[in-house]
Amino acid sequence: MSETALPLLKGTVDMLVLKALSWGPMHGFGIALWLEEHSAGTLGLDDSMTYQVLHRLEGKGHIAAKWRITENKRRARFYTLTADGQRYLADQAMAWQRYSSSVTGIMSLRTRPA
Repeated sequence: MSETALPLLKGTVDMLVLKALSWGPMHGFGIALWLEEHSAGTLGLDDSMTYQVLHRLEGKGHIAAKWRITENKRRARFYTLTADGQRYLADQAMAWQRYSSSVTGIMSLRTRPA
């Protein structure tokens, strides 16, 4: 994780991991790397958090795991988004859009309303 990393807001980690997996199957390290790369280094997960999130999402049926060989010829669990996970991601993305739009609107107010 870079020095410019931002703390992840509560409730966003699951959504971000599911979004990464919407691009295709990935192992835990690949997910953390994807998040860091696609946020210009401002968002990242440490190993412990990554696997806690993956375990939780797998338990909820949002993702499935299968052992495969990595590009480095090592054995790793690769995670894929399930149909339930796709629906959950869509719901969370819509809620996030509403939330972030509301916060942006409030924060962009220039003067006190009369």
